[in-house]
Amino acid sequence: MISIQSFTFNPFSENTYVVYNEHRNGFIIDPGNMQDSETRTLERFISDNQLNIRNILLTHAHIDHVLGLQWAFDQYQVPVLLHEIEQEILDRNPMSAQRFGFSMPPFQGNTEFVSEHQILKLDNDELIVYHVPGHSPGHVAFHCKAQKIIISGDVLFQGSIGRTDLYKGNHEQLLTSIREKLFILDDDTEVLSGHGNPTTIGVEKNFNPFFK
Repeated sequence: MISIQSFTFNPFSENTYVVYNEHRNGFIIDPGNMQDSETRTLERFISDNQLNIRNILLTHAHIDHVLGLQWAFDQYQVPVLLHEIEQEILDRNPMSAQRFGFSMPPFQGNTEFVSEHQILKLDNDELIVYHVPGHSPGHVAFHCKAQKIIISGDVLFQGSIGRTDLYKGNHEQLLTSIREKLFILDDDTEVLSGHGNPTTIGVEKNFNPFFK
């Protein structure tokens, strides 16, 4: 059985998640830690719980979701898993950082690619990968079917959806991703988003204004 600890980091109020189980094996999802204090908070949680980080997972590679990626890779020396299409977005981040007025060197580390319906295992626990483009071309979500939880990144939010005015964003594609990949899940599936509060599939199907 997995447990999930969330952290809200950086000026973009991005949600970073640590997914772990009773065997103390875990994933870091979207490490957005930027300040030293944020990094210490994340590192302390992992250390205090004696977690073995097996992989770093990216829902997508927009800069607010990877500000702590180099630290996480250097600290835990495990591959970074992302969709192949999203590698371009990761590679563009030094240029993206300049637009926000700071510098960010290219990521130096091992990346591996995930694909649609791939199953990521933590012992007996499983996360299913869904490719959900629209906000970003290689965006994925991670679904724990057994516990009815989906980590949706910046696809679906409480009462909203991800923005589509960024590089290779596509509004209609995003709406299709949500309808065909997320809204087919059980209504009581908990949605853990890349920003903001948790919600459920049922609430968003019935009340999200983008689907009225």
